[in-house]
Amino acid sequence: MHRSRFLRNLGLGIENVFLHKLRSILTMLGIVFGVASVIAMLSVGEGASRQAMDQIKRLGSQNIILTSSKPLADEAATSSGRTRMLRYGLTYADQKRITETFETVENTVPAKILRKEARVGKRNSNVRVVGTTERWFDLVQRDIIAGRALVSEDITERRAVAVVTEKVARKLLAVDHALGTTLRVGENMFEIVGIVGTEIGEGSSVQTPDRANDVYIPLPVARERYGDVDMHIASGSFSREEVELHTIIIHIASLDHVEPTAAAIERMLQTSHKTEDYQLHIPLALLRQARETKHTFNVVLGSIACISLLVGGIGIMNIMLASVTERTREIGVRRAIGAQKRQIVHQFLVETVVLSTSGGLIGVVLGLLIPLIISKLANMPTVVTPWSVGLSLFISVAIGIIFGIYPAIRAAQLDPIEALRHE
Repeated sequence: MHRSRFLRNLGLGIENVFLHKLRSILTMLGIVFGVASVIAMLSVGEGASRQAMDQIKRLGSQNIILTSSKPLADEAATSSGRTRMLRYGLTYADQKRITETFETVENTVPAKILRKEARVGKRNSNVRVVGTTERWFDLVQRDIIAGRALVSEDITERRAVAVVTEKVARKLLAVDHALGTTLRVGENMFEIVGIVGTEIGEGSSVQTPDRANDVYIPLPVARERYGDVDMHIASGSFSREEVELHTIIIHIASLDHVEPTAAAIERMLQTSHKTEDYQLHIPLALLRQARETKHTFNVVLGSIACISLLVGGIGIMNIMLASVTERTREIGVRRAIGAQKRQIVHQFLVETVVLSTSGGLIGVVLGLLIPLIISKLANMPTVVTPWSVGLSLFISVAIGIIFGIYPAIRAAQLDPIEALRHE
């Protein structure tokens, strides 16, 4: 009985909606664009936050990254006439002290970073030379496309070998995977023994230890051939900078000890460094912060998009109130032949739910298409989550019910006699 009455009301609701096709379509537009904007905005936010979190995860949740940083005040600088020497940053002593002092430290990887011009034949490219050990590739894991990574023998025997990234290989090598090619870096020659991939995105907001234009060589070779002093000539002045290590990656044995160990390392560096010429990065803390930011970002984007759904709901209420006025005589006839108030309420609620649900379904389709278009045209990562689709569709139906209640109650409360007199 109740099922047949519901189906009859549903049929009447759909029939009344299709009686005014253009008006119904225009009424649904607010819901359509509202649902589409909710899905699209949340997908953009989800894509951006996932990209950031993936990059942070690749830094290693159990890693602590120390980097040298030029102090704001040149307190470490000594000058003589127009020649100037600035000493700052991390040292080999810092690495040794960290390794020997903290039991929670499982491994440390030092790196010296230089910017040089690399050349193979007539091809040349500006690269970032990373002098490091074989353990770098244990902590900064990247796919080996060809050949091999650095090995312990390269370090101990001070071999003149180099591992390049795929981007450098494509720029400098005439054919893919040309292992054994001689690479000239500055005035020094190296044999290419491996090519590694890189997952660094252009314009990444996360500072990862590696770059797309890296060339990796053994640390003892880098120190022997390039030294610790880098010289700069600008505007007639000559300056020199001495930095022993640019990066130290510290691997902690347990996830629980990462942040306490980082705090202890920072206290130790504060006592051994006169100026704050280093920076400490904790990927675990960055990951936690990124998750909190993602939640806030989703709430803000979702709230903004829901405003358009609210506007769509107001449009539905407006149209339904106008419909009640237009159909006053019809309501009077139904009441006169025995229709109860709740049946009138059900009839008008069904119509509003049909409008909002239809608009919601069309909005879902549009909302799934917009992220694809954004990804293609703007080259931005977008991720459509099932919960965003379900939430937006639920909200559209809820808005139809909420904004349809008042017009439905108003229709049910019309006096049958007065309604029959209405022209």
